[in-house]
Amino acid sequence: MPKIAIVLTQGYADWECAFLNGIGSAYYGIETVNVAPGGGELVSQGGLRTVADDGLASVEPEAFDALVLCGGTIWETGDAPDMKPLASDFLDAGNHVAAICGGTLALARAGLLDDRRHTSNAPEFLTKNTDAYKGQSLYVDAVTAVEDRKVITAPGHAPAHFSAAVFRAAGVDEKTVSEFLGMLSAEHR
Repeated sequence: MPKIAIVLTQGYADWECAFLNGIGSAYYGIETVNVAPGGGELVSQGGLRTVADDGLASVEPEAFDALVLCGGTIWETGDAPDMKPLASDFLDAGNHVAAICGGTLALARAGLLDDRRHTSNAPEFLTKNTDAYKGQSLYVDAVTAVEDRKVITAPGHAPAHFSAAVFRAAGVDEKTVSEFLGMLSAEHR
């Protein structure tokens, strides 16, 4: 069974990883483990109270297929956790690292976007919120997720395509991923 660790923080964007937790675990056989820097209770941007399954210190990359950084308000502040060691360990273990919206700031700070194609909310979002970011020439102005060498990034307005990319990374077959995207886009036809 594929297993992903989803990093939640105070003020996390509850809609950005909802498909991973709901559809991924209920229908696609993906075990999702929600972790937080200090463990314990979190409150999302929408006021959802969540108790993390565990703290970040308990996450062993070898036990997971992917690390997911859910967006949220904390990533734009000095209180954002340093994700470089854990994200680097995941990549060194041959696993995927994925970030959406504000979570992409953690990857920019870690230098993981300096030599990979990537996207986010806007190029200015990355340059404004981190001095460490050096990947401007590889920024892709995309409305969906971008993957390059096991790093998946997405703007905050693309939770469905972000989830689809993470599902693919976890081994969900392309037919199922296409059906997932088709189901979510049906209302726009």
